[in-house]
Amino acid sequence: MARAGGTHESDVRHVPVLAREAVGFLDVRAGGLYIDGTFGAGGYTRLLLETPGATAIAIDRDRNAIAGGTGLVDSADGRLTLVEERFSALDDVARRFGHAAVDGVVLDLGVSSMQLDEAERGFSFRNDGPLDMRMGGEGPSAADVVAHASERDLADIIYRLGDERRSRAVARAIAAARAAQPIRTTRALAEIVARAVPGRPGGIHPATRTFQALRIFVNEELEELAAGLAAAERILKPGGRLAVVSFHSLEDRIVKSFLAARSGAPAVSRHVPEVAAAAPSFKLLTRKPVEPGEAEVAANPRARSARLRAAERTGAPAHVADADTLLPHLPSLSDVARPR
Repeated sequence: MARAGGTHESDVRHVPVLAREAVGFLDVRAGGLYIDGTFGAGGYTRLLLETPGATAIAIDRDRNAIAGGTGLVDSADGRLTLVEERFSALDDVARRFGHAAVDGVVLDLGVSSMQLDEAERGFSFRNDGPLDMRMGGEGPSAADVVAHASERDLADIIYRLGDERRSRAVARAIAAARAAQPIRTTRALAEIVARAVPGRPGGIHPATRTFQALRIFVNEELEELAAGLAAAERILKPGGRLAVVSFHSLEDRIVKSFLAARSGAPAVSRHVPEVAAAAPSFKLLTRKPVEPGEAEVAANPRARSARLRAAERTGAPAHVADADTLLPHLPSLSDVARPR
């Protein structure tokens, strides 16, 4: 997958955030095998391959990203395998290529600047395009959700995934507009939302939070994250490292909760069950998240909300998957996008 966090409207070409810090936590070594679960433009993978003798498997659900990585595969002299897949299946991908365990996994969550810049992908309201937002091109689109979700479900999605306080007003506006004619383009949706959410001078565009929520929902990004963390736990060898860069508080909360439960640290939410009976499967390498410095934020405004967390795998068995305890309660994508 390419980069889950806020919808970062930017003209800057995608630059990996906290990349050297994240790869540094993996302690890349010659002979080691590492998974970049969110290939994107290949920034993290290039850093992994800077270590002579290290090999990498890079995964992305976006076929455009995979197509763009063929040159890197050619130049890597057999040290890079590039796979079109969701990173939630990263352990299956490793085993598919004959690897029972790996030395490190890095994930850089969210949407990339490249995807935002491609109007035909429908991620951005700056460039008018079809209301799509699908990273992999399969499944229901944002237009399907906007067309078929109930007003109540729309409000819940926009509030929980976009932190939009006026989510009910936005949902009402969408329901009224679609009754008159289908909402098929990013510009049409942005204009509808802008009429329901008063803008503030110097503030973000009124549609920012709604677009973020729809993108996260359409791509099931939080479900992917929870499943990907569990997959990393299953495939990392003892001493293997996990590094995750997130851009949204929902993502960071999931990563923090997962690592707290797996490391035996105090639970960060009352909804996370006690797991004292299970031996810790991770040792925290970051008690607090690593944040970008002023210079990185100045050079790349997208970095301002980034948070990096890292941990080292112990020899304990992987815990039972508990994705349901990490995720907000929302209807499923398939249910919401089904014509009524």
